[in-house]
Amino acid sequence: MKRFKRLSVGLVAAASILAACGGGGGGATSGEESGGRSASYDGVEDGGTLYVLTSQEGASTLDPQRVYTGAELGAWGSTFTRTLTTYKPVAGKEGTELVPDMATDLGTASDDLKTWSFTLRDGVTWEDGSEVTCADIAYGVSRTFAAEVTAGEGPMYALSYLDIPEGDSDFGSAYPGPWLADADQQALFDKAVACDGKTITFTLQVPVADFNYTVGLLSFAPVPKAQDTADQYGLKPFSNGPFKVESYEEGKEMVLVRNENWSQDSDPVRKPKVDKIVWQFGLDEAVIDERMIADAGDDKNAIVYGGILPENLQTVFGDDQFKDRRTDGFDGFVSYTMFNVEKVNCVEVRKAIWLALDREALRTAAGGPFTGEFASSFVAPLLAADYAPAKLVEGLNEDGTPNVEAASALMDKAKEACPDLHARATGEGLRFDHPDSATWQKNIAIWIDSLKAIGVNIIDNPIEPSKYYSTINGDRGDMMRAGWAADWANASTVIPELFGDGGGFNYHNNENDPAFAEFQEGVDKAKAETNRSKQSDEWKELNQYVIDQVWSIPGSATKAQNLVGSNVRGGFQWLPFGWYNLGGIGLAG
Repeated sequence: MKRFKRLSVGLVAAASILAACGGGGGGATSGEESGGRSASYDGVEDGGTLYVLTSQEGASTLDPQRVYTGAELGAWGSTFTRTLTTYKPVAGKEGTELVPDMATDLGTASDDLKTWSFTLRDGVTWEDGSEVTCADIAYGVSRTFAAEVTAGEGPMYALSYLDIPEGDSDFGSAYPGPWLADADQQALFDKAVACDGKTITFTLQVPVADFNYTVGLLSFAPVPKAQDTADQYGLKPFSNGPFKVESYEEGKEMVLVRNENWSQDSDPVRKPKVDKIVWQFGLDEAVIDERMIADAGDDKNAIVYGGILPENLQTVFGDDQFKDRRTDGFDGFVSYTMFNVEKVNCVEVRKAIWLALDREALRTAAGGPFTGEFASSFVAPLLAADYAPAKLVEGLNEDGTPNVEAASALMDKAKEACPDLHARATGEGLRFDHPDSATWQKNIAIWIDSLKAIGVNIIDNPIEPSKYYSTINGDRGDMMRAGWAADWANASTVIPELFGDGGGFNYHNNENDPAFAEFQEGVDKAKAETNRSKQSDEWKELNQYVIDQVWSIPGSATKAQNLVGSNVRGGFQWLPFGWYNLGGIGLAG
């Protein structure tokens, strides 16, 4: 799943939490810190208003079928969008445990793992008091197929897993979604997603041993057909959770209030504490940090969507007065820079850029050790079963400093191998898409200076953070910055999603690369492998294949730091999503 905001949150397999150097009161060294008292429920009282401060102009989307940033998946899923299954909302490894949500259990699979059935529990209702039905779930899933509404922004597992033939719709399915389907096309979907009373059955075209994790994504959440406003649904989604959207004004604020028609008896997962959650949009990043450090007034009841600026890490982590309000830890993400392979279609140029990049300067600008560790895989180390360090491009300096000599030699080769691209890269330049933030204003300057040493010019293209992914979904530059974590504990949700045919986050335009056919053949084979040990080996090999092609440059296995107000309780980092369990946060008196 995608990282939010500074790209500096996704599901992690926490079987092997990385250790980091310990921090103390005498200096700002990065280490595992859980939030102290703020992560507990010590002194919590019911009621009150929780504030969320962010520099973003708004949410990326509130539409469940379009949500794919880690923090928002957890935030909306814990407040106004329930799914068949979800994760236990607790700190640590226990928080990666899959539990039933709207379903009575974790599902029943056929022997061949191609059919999965789930039964809805009693008493699950919408915000108007009406019952959530099997048909509502099926309709929600059907929206994933509608390119004119979802624009391919959310997870695409419904398209790749459900037993629906290929066709000529925008997403390559014979089913074009509920708005455009004729009777025969709708019948194809209804056969793959069938309702019998309270039981919904999914028929898959491939065996999927962990499909009960898949239905925990919000793309498999219900939507009542009568309430669907198509591409406007993301402005005011209908709630079946403990909170509902009272108002949403982009650039100003969003207000979530308690849903009076939600019943604790029907929801064994969520335990809401506050009465209201107010998101304040469009704030200056430096001002957010100043407010959180000062901890005055309503800011005592505030959390931040976006982390701490690098220049303030010394203040927050160098003084133990903040130890009960701060968190620091690996978040399961890997940051990376995508190449638009259709435009940057020469591996010599891609390798040269990687070698010339001053990765250590980037890490220092982002906060040094707080940023994380240089990545040698697109699979995060936290996903222990499928992780193995890859062999990186020859000549890459382990300390992160640039190798200009090796990079220049590759650019000389590119003059012969790809003269047109070489001329464009060293002439008008390559467009670099990235979120517009204070941190990235520093980062892009390092990219520009690094590549200037080998004659490559960069065209800076900053994009408002909340619109970043929707923008590059339709208009891709030559390079694009991103971050990703597994959707659940299998690299099947990393390698195919980022680089494969039909991947939900493959912005590389790599389908016509000469190396793609062999890669896709390996992906198809690995996805069909039911022996988990063999499958793990195949994911490691495919990760190495991608590294060799340099379709992307891996950045860091990242860490996240945050600071909450002194009245906040339950402010732990929820491992599946790399942020807080928003709906479960409470306030002390």
